[in-house]
Amino acid sequence: MRTGPLTWEILCRVIDHYGDAGVAWRLARQLANEQGESVTLWIDDPAPLARLVPGVDPARDGVSDRVTVRRGPDPAAPWTPPDVLVDSFGGGVPAPWIETMSRAARAPAWIVLEYLSAERWVEDAHRRVSPEPRTGLVRHYWCPGFTPATGGLLRERDLLARRDAFACDPGARSRLLASLGVQATAGARVVLVFSYPMPALAGLLEAWCDGDTSTLALFPEGVGANALDRWSGGDVPHPGAPFTRGALTVAAIPFVPQRDFDTLLWSCDAAIVRGEDSFVRAQWAAVPFAWHAYPQDEGAHREKVAAFLDRYLGGADPDDAAAVRDFHASLDAGDGARLGAAWPAFARAAPRLAAHRRAWADRLAAQPDLASGVSEFVRNCL
Repeated sequence: MRTGPLTWEILCRVIDHYGDAGVAWRLARQLANEQGESVTLWIDDPAPLARLVPGVDPARDGVSDRVTVRRGPDPAAPWTPPDVLVDSFGGGVPAPWIETMSRAARAPAWIVLEYLSAERWVEDAHRRVSPEPRTGLVRHYWCPGFTPATGGLLRERDLLARRDAFACDPGARSRLLASLGVQATAGARVVLVFSYPMPALAGLLEAWCDGDTSTLALFPEGVGANALDRWSGGDVPHPGAPFTRGALTVAAIPFVPQRDFDTLLWSCDAAIVRGEDSFVRAQWAAVPFAWHAYPQDEGAHREKVAAFLDRYLGGADPDDAAAVRDFHASLDAGDGARLGAAWPAFARAAPRLAAHRRAWADRLAAQPDLASGVSEFVRNCL
């Protein structure tokens, strides 16, 4: 096994805006800070990363939190292969780089980081060898997942300890909300809505308006703006100026850096999350959540959601599991009336599933995290 720091270069092509940048950054940061590696993150569009990570300048290369961030790559520029090359989400490696690697005395360990999925094929695909067609260079597929036979999930070493310390601090939630310019009334349910554009949003808002419990819905700036505009008749809330109708208060909150997103989740009683990074963080937070998966051609995303729910809800009370499944299906269907009707059962099931959610997070945490797992794998390969 190789010892000492290795040089890593991670390629990130931004397709899902914050999602791809967020996952690539979290991996890079963990490798640098927890595994002691020398890491460069190449990203074709640094603007989303600059919003996630204070200190990153989208206009120039630099170092942030021990990670070198560079725009690109430029295939025509000179390049020296690192010890490890990570092609995140199969975005592609420049052809000149492949040529350079094929001529190197020792080719880098080449990792293709796949998207997260709970589907059964992941266990068979994980660590699969796939030679590059033209040069024969070895590529290994690293598949994040939810079982010991997969590549695990991104999780910082101190994450769960920080989560539990937050829960034990009676003033932590109020301080966090105050820092965002928001105040929750006593007994109010706080819900984070961090979704893709959601046609059914109006139906959910109406259900909250007419509910028996006061609800404070937090919307990061820009999320759901068009739907909120139509529903409110133009009274779209801005940071510091919430909008109230019936039992519902809608508050726009500033975009929070990635490092603060966990504390935002820990402050909420429920959440709608999207993409991959916020989806995983909601599971570590052990909060009631619904995953708004990015719509794919021919409904492929529905199979991903169903596969996840099969694992996540295994062993849960059948009626409570059905409520969670119905809310997810209603969210995907885009039917506002159906989504609003599905909310009460989802909300009633949430406290009953608290122990189940915590046990799920604990089982995942008993497995190696993605960063340490791929680091150990690479060292055994070199």
